Amino acid sequence: MTHPDLFFERQDEIAIVRLARGAKRNALNDGLILALRDCFQNLPEGVGAVVIDGEGEHFCAGLDLSELKERNAGQGVLHSRMWHQALDALQFGPVPVVAALHGAVVGGGLELASACHIRVADESTFYALPEGSRGIFVGGGGSVRIPKLIGVARMTDMMMTGRVYKAEEGERAGFAQYLVPQGQALAKAIELARRIATNAPLTNYALMHALPRIAEQPADHGLFTEALMAGIAQDAPDAKQRVRAFLEGRAAKVSRD
Repeated sequence: MTHPDLFFERQDEIAIVRLARGAKRNALNDGLILALRDCFQNLPEGVGAVVIDGEGEHFCAGLDLSELKERNAGQGVLHSRMWHQALDALQFGPVPVVAALHGAVVGGGLELASACHIRVADESTFYALPEGSRGIFVGGGGSVRIPKLIGVARMTDMMMTGRVYKAEEGERAGFAQYLVPQGQALAKAIELARRIATNAPLTNYALMHALPRIAEQPADHGLFTEALMAGIAQDAPDAKQRVRAFLEGRAAKVSRD
C-alpha cells in the first residue's frame, strides 16, 4: 500500500482507502488505477469491509486528461481492459466496499463509484459523463455498471447532452443508496462498513459474487445458483452459530428503529 496518490488506513475490522490527488480533483491516471488494483488484491487479513474516499473537495473528477495520449485501436483495447481488471478487483474482491461520495463524481470517477457495493453521497455531490462531448467513450466498465444503477436511457442522455445530476436527483435516479448532509458522507460510510463487517463473511461474499451473477442468469439458472449458494452459506460454522443464537433468543429481532 505504498503509492503516493493512494492512502490506506486500517481501523480495526475495516480499512479506509483514499484517493490522494486533491490538487488534481483526484483524477485517475494509470498509476493510481494500478495502485487501486494492487490494494484490493492484497487487503490485510481480518479486514471485513472497505471505505473508499477522495481527498479534498471532490471524490474523483475522472480520467486525468493531462496524461491522455494517442493510442491505436489495439492499445486502446488493452488500456480499457487494464481498467476493467482493476475495478473488477474492487467489485469482485474479498470484502464489500462502501464509497463516500462528495463533489465531483465524474467520468472515470463515476465508473469507480459504480464498482462499489454501496454508495453514500453528501449534498455537494454531482454526477456527469462528459466523454460524449470529448469524442470518446467510457472505457472503465461504465457501460456495464452504470446502466444497472440508473438505466440505459439516463446514461445515454448524460453522454449525449452532458446532463449533470445533482445530489438529490442523483439519489432518486439510483446513483447512491444514501444521501447525507454535506461533509458527512465519510462518517456514514464508515458506520455502514463497520456494520457490514459484522456479517458472516461468506454471506457478504455471496452478496458480492453470487447476487450480481444471478441477476444476469435466466430464472431457472438463477434459482439453481441461489439454492447452491444458500446451501453453502448455511453450512458455515458462523452461520450455524448465528441461527442458534436467534432461536435461543440471544440475537436482536428486526424492528422499524
